[in-house]
Amino acid sequence: MTPSPDGIAALRDRSLHPRTRELLDYLDRQRDVLRVAFDGVPPPLRDRVPAPGRWSTAGVIEHLAIVEEGVAKRLAARIAEARAESLGPETTTDPVLPTLDIAHLLDRTTRFTAREALLPTGLRADAAWAALEHAGDAVRETLKANDGLALGAVSMPHPRFGPTPLYYFFAFVGAHEARHAAQIREIVDRFAAAR
Repeated sequence: MTPSPDGIAALRDRSLHPRTRELLDYLDRQRDVLRVAFDGVPPPLRDRVPAPGRWSTAGVIEHLAIVEEGVAKRLAARIAEARAESLGPETTTDPVLPTLDIAHLLDRTTRFTAREALLPTGLRADAAWAALEHAGDAVRETLKANDGLALGAVSMPHPRFGPTPLYYFFAFVGAHEARHAAQIREIVDRFAAAR
């Protein structure tokens, strides 16, 4: 009996390096958190800004899509360079996430201002979510395509944290989604308070 395509994917995923599996699981969990927050916004309100100078839910999602598309491209290019320089296999199975201060990234009392290139352009909510799905798939495929390589031994500049190991960029994508899921919940609260 031939396994179904889903069954084949599940078998393939089980054979992933523990660090790859850890980061893919984290990305999926944070996407679920984001989806719950997004779904918690009534559809007629998803494209409305909650206050002047603030992003709508659609704007938040579009921002995430823009960031993730850029991160996926940068990661793919940097990993290709590292492969050309004979990047070796991963030699440790120690978890990545405990070595990163994710709580700091999730702390919304610290405000960040996005660069102009990362600002939403006005996509409607459904189009923004579709763009995010596409960008998120690119991030995940980049990680899977380089499974088992020593991505912690390679770094690239992060705009806030300087030279950063590549594993952390995958974790940042998940934490960034969680941070903006909290922002979306704040948007819902603002709309509720305005009633």
